[in-house]
Formats: sequence, structure tokens, C-alpha cells
Amino acid sequence: MVKQNKINFHAFTLVELLMVIAVLIVVALIAIPSFNKSRKKAIANEGIANMKLIAAAENIMKMENNGYVDCDNNSECNTKLKLMLNGANWSYKVDAPGNGGAGTATIEGDSSAITCTYTLESADFRSTTTGYSSESGVDCP
Repeated sequence: MVKQNKINFHAFTLVELLMVIAVLIVVALIAIPSFNKSRKKAIANEGIANMKLIAAAENIMKMENNGYVDCDNNSECNTKLKLMLNGANWSYKVDAPGNGGAGTATIEGDSSAITCTYTLESADFRSTTTGYSSESGVDCP
């Protein structure tokens, strides 16, 4: 007599699979908005840090050359101030009126989340917010 091997398959039912998918959808609906908020906050913090870096570079240029340096875009700021700023999320501009900008310089940074302006005078700078998005949760310090 030949023995027959019975193979028992244990599988999930359709209801169990639908319940797992429903739970995953709920988790995604909770996690995605939190992720986007954190991402916007990180982009805003990146821009503020870069603007402070530009301000420090401008102060060094003023000490070395007795004047601030103008630049109209990211690559020009990188070249003139000897920086390596990433321009993927922000655009920067420095306006130093007069010949060489002997008195003041205004640094503007702009992204989709926030816009900041720093005004440099002598060796220190103060910040004023020209635009603010509460979505980012970050103000210009």
C-alpha cells in the first residue's frame, strides 16, 4: 500500500490581508504629514545657517578689503566669498550699495518655506524677517 502525503497549506484569508493593508494606510496617514513638516523645518534651518555663513564671510571680506561684496545669485556668492553653498533649496543675494559697499550689506535668502533678510553693519549683524511661513515652524533668529 502506497502512503499519500498530505500537504497542509496555511494561508491568510482575504479579510486578514485587508486588515493589514488598512492598518498600514492609517500609519502612513499619520507619518507622512509629520515627515513633511520636519523636512520643511530642516530646509528653513539650512537656509538660516547658510545666511549666517554668508554674513561671516562678508565680515571677513570687509576686514580684508574695507567693503562688502555684492552677489546676485548662489554661484556668484560662492565664487566671490569663497564658499560652497548648496543652492538646491535656497537662493541667496547680497546687496552692498555704493562702491564696494563700505557701509552696510543686505543678505536675502529665499525658499518656498521662508524668506529672511540680514542687514550687516560693521562687525555684527541683526536679522529682520521679511516673510515667514508658519508651516516651517522656524523664524529667522
